[in-house]
Amino acid sequence: MKFPEHKNFDLSQINKDILARWEKNKTFEQSLTTREGKTSYVFYEGPPSANGMPGIHHVMARSIKDIFCRYKTMKGFHVKRKAGWDTHGLPVELGVEKALGITKEDIGKTITVAEYNEACRKDVMKFTNYWEDITKQMGFWLDMNDPYITYESSFIETLWWLLKEMYKKGLLYKGYTIQPYSPAAGTGLSSHELNLPGCYKDVKDTTAIVQFKIIRNEKSEFLFEPQTPSPSPKGEGWGEVNNKPQTLPPLPLEGAGGRSTDVSFIAWTTTPWTLLSNTALAMGAKISYVKIRTFNPYSGEPTTVIMAKDLMPNLFNEKNNEISFEEYTVGSKKIPFKVLDEYKGSDFEGIRYEQLLPYQQPTDGDAFRVLMGDFVTTEDGTGIVHIAPSFGADDFRVAKQNGVGSLTLVDRQGKFVDGTGEFSGKYVKKAFDVKSSEGDEEVDVEIVVKLKKENKLFKAEKHEHSYPHCWRTDKPILYYPLDSWFIKTTAMKDKMIALNKTINWQPQSTGTGRFGQWLENLVDWNLSRSRYWGTPLPIWRSEDGSEEICIGSFAELKSEAEKSVKAGFMKENPLKNFAENDFSKANYNSFDPHRPHVDEIILVSPSGKKMVRELDLIDVWFDSGAMPYAQMHYPFEHSKDFKDFYPADFIAEGVDQTRGWFFTLHAIAAMMFDSVAFKNIISNGLVLDKNGNKMSKRLGNAVDPFATIEKYGSDPLRW
Repeated sequence: MKFPEHKNFDLSQINKDILARWEKNKTFEQSLTTREGKTSYVFYEGPPSANGMPGIHHVMARSIKDIFCRYKTMKGFHVKRKAGWDTHGLPVELGVEKALGITKEDIGKTITVAEYNEACRKDVMKFTNYWEDITKQMGFWLDMNDPYITYESSFIETLWWLLKEMYKKGLLYKGYTIQPYSPAAGTGLSSHELNLPGCYKDVKDTTAIVQFKIIRNEKSEFLFEPQTPSPSPKGEGWGEVNNKPQTLPPLPLEGAGGRSTDVSFIAWTTTPWTLLSNTALAMGAKISYVKIRTFNPYSGEPTTVIMAKDLMPNLFNEKNNEISFEEYTVGSKKIPFKVLDEYKGSDFEGIRYEQLLPYQQPTDGDAFRVLMGDFVTTEDGTGIVHIAPSFGADDFRVAKQNGVGSLTLVDRQGKFVDGTGEFSGKYVKKAFDVKSSEGDEEVDVEIVVKLKKENKLFKAEKHEHSYPHCWRTDKPILYYPLDSWFIKTTAMKDKMIALNKTINWQPQSTGTGRFGQWLENLVDWNLSRSRYWGTPLPIWRSEDGSEEICIGSFAELKSEAEKSVKAGFMKENPLKNFAENDFSKANYNSFDPHRPHVDEIILVSPSGKKMVRELDLIDVWFDSGAMPYAQMHYPFEHSKDFKDFYPADFIAEGVDQTRGWFFTLHAIAAMMFDSVAFKNIISNGLVLDKNGNKMSKRLGNAVDPFATIEKYGSDPLRW
């Protein structure tokens, strides 16, 4: 074999010459055909989304894949490399909305669902040629001629089969719970989406310590009885003046000058917007609390507050205990205080308080009282947790256990609902308001100002903390009550942990650390997505929820639809042209399982009730996690040679897929087949930009790989 001599060592030209030789001789194709019948080495290609341009970071990951697949090929293995396209979900929908100049709220109004989904179908493949080109130019041997495409009907049918099998195993259920929700994207998110790299961002928010006025009655009377200051909770000084107990007057309802001396709980929150929905307070049963006589720092009004003993130093300067109450003047930074008594949290259970911001009343439950919560700590705040059941998982749980009602005063766009006074229609985060500008104040500030005017604010300050953001919009999420379908991954937690220990992770620390710890803290998988372009959830339910069916194939849906036609719920069967056991593309193109077509199918229950489809789509990560089976249209096709393409001997992607594709592959395999989805894995690092941020086509900070290869050739870039 002869090779041309390149005197100037032009790597770019050498690259082109080699690629031309491979294409002319069909070298890649021959590497497969000459090894047919040999031992298979199974490789899965993680599907990229072709609605964006490939970046240089994709070259890195694909170089690693290519190295191992080539090596195994040279060792005599038959290494099939089927390409794939991830075509559903938020990445596509948000791109289309931007291109069309619409929001989710416009779908079904200014544009039909059918028109919108057709736009998504066209948009998702618009950069396919560029992906094929970079694959070829970098020398990544991959079968691009027969890719799996997640929006194709046959692919979706396999997903329905998987869901039906999970349903039969009792691993699919519906529940009303608090879930991560993205108002900017208009859908709920799963826990693994919330834990993708970069989702938690450090932000500075307005925080508030708020006074909740205790209602004086027989149960709370002990808090209003006159007392002598208690000994110091932290040694001498806290309840004494000049080392002698200071005698204070009784705690009357009216203090000096006729000013109120109410007793209040003080609670800290980093989300003041949730205070409108407060319906309870939580305290720790075994935590020590103190009653403190002092003055409100803003109004100067005398007041008595309850807080955790161990957290006093965060609010009170010990030296101020030596100042007499008579010396205090309104506005002074040195505010005197005296500890009057000490209690256990259990002493406060059931004590009632006045609603903080009484715009609306809960229609259910017994609200505005103190509950005991095992999640209450003395790590920060005041040791008293404000409970808004609609906006926190712990809040929801403890409220449900104690029969406390809820107030959901924020809609799914992230705005306060009508009937919330001056806050009606305002966004709880200005990031949700497309018309907001950088100088606009957050509504949290407005709420804090209102509380200050009403003498209900004890302290306000800016606080830096880590807050979750949507993985696709980069905007804050809310924890929100959603009626969602879940996969009961927690039921298979031990199995997943055990199987993970059999996988050869490189680096090993990712498998035992980041991935292993994720499995240890597993929660059920929120499957529901309230969107339009994606795999529809194949569950039909009666209006009263008493009867339902999970469909596992198009043939089953055709059969059930025929029953509905006979019952008079539909005029004709939408799958009348679909032929069972005909796996041709033409046959599968005769039925589009996407919205709105599938939504129009009405089924009939065994008792004769009308059943309509649950409108949710499923998490797009289920699509890619199911690709080992759906790429082969299993079990409808290739059921006999299943072992030839499952499980994978090798996969590789960036570490950012640890709680994404790696997890969904592992979870579905464990639940469905009691096995691993992959035996060996390389979790490579990320390519960073000059600022140390991950290169991403979405963020627009990725280096152009085409220009780099054109200038330097592919080998320097790969190696």
